[in-house]
Amino acid sequence: MEKSAETHSPIHDSIARRWSPRAFSARTVEPEKLRSLFEAARWAPSSANEQPWSFIVATKENPEEFAKAFACLVEGNQKWAKDAPLIGFAIAHLNWKKNNQPNGLALYDLGQAMAHVTAQATFEGLFVHQMGGIRPEKVAESYGLPSDYRAVTGFVIGYMGDPSSLPDDLRERELAPRQRKPVDSFVFAGKWDAPAPFTKR
Repeated sequence: MEKSAETHSPIHDSIARRWSPRAFSARTVEPEKLRSLFEAARWAPSSANEQPWSFIVATKENPEEFAKAFACLVEGNQKWAKDAPLIGFAIAHLNWKKNNQPNGLALYDLGQAMAHVTAQATFEGLFVHQMGGIRPEKVAESYGLPSDYRAVTGFVIGYMGDPSSLPDDLRERELAPRQRKPVDSFVFAGKWDAPAPFTKR
């Protein structure tokens, strides 16, 4: 199922085709494709080249590991993530390595790394659904995270599945049209809430 964005200006195909399905196929993701996704993350920009990101992943090829990761999701996400072939967690190192002081840009940089993962995934014919609905404390306990590392989001990676496999409420959301705010509602110039001149079409 394609849900390519209806854009007002041209954008790269890997961005237009990126979206977050809940219906995933059980098909295993090829290791070489997973390597490419995290190679893309490796080359994401970060402040002072700190690269304050780590990822924990579990695949269905290892049922024990998958069950451990699955238990770290909130119930609402467990309803559909159970079918995906891979569950993961995006981890931020909250302090600078050089002086152990708080790194106020760590979450921003982790987000850039995940954005690279999702763009590369789309290019590879895969989909990523990121989730705020995780249990960070359980992730920390289950995987032994050091105190200055935080599980920020969860994600699943896989191939598109059949929306009919979803519960009714989730199927409706899966099939609904995609919507986004217009560019002139969030790109300003001169003062707050004043649309930048180039945003006018």
